[in-house]
Formats: sequence, structure tokens, C-alpha cells
Amino acid sequence: MSKRYNNLHLQYKIWLESDDGTGVLGDGKWQILKAIKSEGSLMAACEKLGITYRRTWNDLKKIEQMLGFRIIQKTRGGKEGGKTVLSEEGLRLVGAFDHFHEKIDGLIQENFRSMLDELRS
Repeated sequence: MSKRYNNLHLQYKIWLESDDGTGVLGDGKWQILKAIKSEGSLMAACEKLGITYRRTWNDLKKIEQMLGFRIIQKTRGGKEGGKTVLSEEGLRLVGAFDHFHEKIDGLIQENFRSMLDELRS
């Protein structure tokens, strides 16, 4: 059996795009939305992921513009500080992407292992 393929690992990204090919939402933005959900703030999510606040804010606003609905809700700071949470539609979007990944990731890995078995034989 050939060991030439033992050092290969599959990497892939999933994203949604509009009719004109513009990227709308992918794995990276999905991770940002999940971090906002868990951290309760865009700033904390950006710090956790090591990304810039301004660019991320602009990217999220572009996504909202392309989708036609709000995915985040921001409350300005005050005594308790500001917060950013996912809107109801944002929560639905993250949940649907979660479920999609749950279904697809295993299939992709299984088929990758089958491909490697075929290459090794």
C-alpha cells in the first residue's frame, strides 16, 4: 500500500454568493457571527478572532445590505458598556449554517478518505 498520500489533509471553505458572484456569507463571517453570539459584543468577538473591528463592522453591514435584513443589533455604550447581538434573522442564519456544516462536513471528510483509499490502491 502506498504511503505517498499520508501527508494530505483536506481543507475547504463554504460560502454563499449572489447571482452576480459577489460573496455574501462564508465560513469566516459565520465564525464572526458565532463569536458575536457567544461574546455579546463585536469588539470582544474581534479580539477573540484577532481581526479588526472597523473592517468587520463594514463587512457585516455589506452582508446586511446584500441580504436585505439586519443580522446584528448594536447598543451603544453606557454605564454597562455597549453590546452587539445577533438579530432574530442573524440567529436563524447562524443556526442554518451550523446545521448545514453538521450535515456536510462528515460527508466531505468521508469522501476525502475514500479518495485517498482509491489513490493508495
